[in-house]
Amino acid sequence: MLRIYHNPRCSKSRETLALLTERGLAPDVVEYLKTPPGVDELDGLLRMLGIEPRELMRRDETEYAALGLDEPKHGRAELIAAMVAHPKLIQRPIVVNGDRAAVGRPPEAVLAIL
Repeated sequence: MLRIYHNPRCSKSRETLALLTERGLAPDVVEYLKTPPGVDELDGLLRMLGIEPRELMRRDETEYAALGLDEPKHGRAELIAAMVAHPKLIQRPIVVNGDRAAVGRPPEAVLAIL
């Protein structure tokens, strides 16, 4: 199954979705700000991406600083919980193809998992 965690207001997310559809692919589109992933789903995405939670976080968002998420005392579970509670913190877009995932920054990065 092909899925994109998408924010229609984000240009990179729109470009990534267009890249997929131009190739004749019809991904399941999850508007993650409306339907945020749960803890287990986000943990699974991180494992597929092979990165730690802080690497998937949008550090320029107000919530990142307000919650003090750059402090090393916050562990994996706390950072995942913060992204679940504040999905704006999740880097976008994320494309999942089976058991592989990629962040579409740049959009062409997702081609490696197709």
